[in-house]
Amino acid sequence: MGLRLLVGTVKGGFWVTSRDRVSWNVEGPFFAGWKVTAGLRMEDGRFLIGVASDIYGPALQVSSDLENWKQIEDGPAYSGAEGPKLRQIWKLAERHGSIYAGVQDAGLFVSRDGADTWEPVSGLNDHETRPGWVPGAGGLCAHALLFDERNADKMWVGISAVGVFRTDDGGATWSPKNEGVRTVLEDKTHKDIGRCVHGLTQDPENPDLIYRQDHSGMYRTTNGGDTWERNESGLPAAFGFPIVSDRASASLFVAPQQSDQFRIPVDNRLQIYRSTDGGDTWHGASKGLPESNSFGTVLRGAMAVDDMEPGGVYFGTTSGTLHASADLGESWTNLPASLPRVLHVSAWVD
Repeated sequence: MGLRLLVGTVKGGFWVTSRDRVSWNVEGPFFAGWKVTAGLRMEDGRFLIGVASDIYGPALQVSSDLENWKQIEDGPAYSGAEGPKLRQIWKLAERHGSIYAGVQDAGLFVSRDGADTWEPVSGLNDHETRPGWVPGAGGLCAHALLFDERNADKMWVGISAVGVFRTDDGGATWSPKNEGVRTVLEDKTHKDIGRCVHGLTQDPENPDLIYRQDHSGMYRTTNGGDTWERNESGLPAAFGFPIVSDRASASLFVAPQQSDQFRIPVDNRLQIYRSTDGGDTWHGASKGLPESNSFGTVLRGAMAVDDMEPGGVYFGTTSGTLHASADLGESWTNLPASLPRVLHVSAWVD
């Protein structure tokens, strides 16, 4: 059994592989010169990759062997010359027999035939609050998708800089779920948006227990987003972008930054913080990471976990460095690579 990482950068994708999570091999780039922004290993074994070009726009590419790629012709797309434009695929996920794509300009698309054709989720894309949706620094992007494994009709979407939305009826209708989260950009009409969610993750056993790295801090909900509370005890700073959880241990991992004004690691040290008690407290888990003169940050899509035991955690930085832990953050290996700015990291067990 081995491990495969997809590392997407602003200048192409890279495969990072290991048989033992000790020695690593870096291959690439593929789709050289394109941004590689999202990745999914589909249930049928094929790989689905989101790419984007400043000239040619975004596209979905699919492969069964990682050697030969085919662009999906009928991919996600907005209709009409007016209105939102498709600029980037931010997130790909598969649940309950469907594949979802969260995109920029913010919207959700679904495929029910293995990624061959796509349709918009109009209940969200045409939401009554849409006139009040505004972009964050990274754009107006639907970048976080969560699901209820027990209930195919229930799903959450995180949008920057708008907030979290939930559907309880299979995507027909959506409700903002941001009560308790500090407003960042207040809308005059719709007071339940104007938040800037940076990252979402769930408890592996309880889908209504959700953790949220927001522009305004760290939050947690125990009721599926109906209300949120802060949970920042032990963090050196509450600002950051990614948040991920290990399925086996339910451990949580974040990468704090100094502030929204100074988006560099706290104390110029590359630090990861971990919670092992459901977000009640956070503790440093950075042994082996650079302890000085470190200025690269971790973007919202650039951290991932694997499904092995003990759990592995992986991330890349805006400085192009890659880092791996095979023991839930107890120790870290700095991989021998200096890549372009890292946008995305996915982890798959081969």
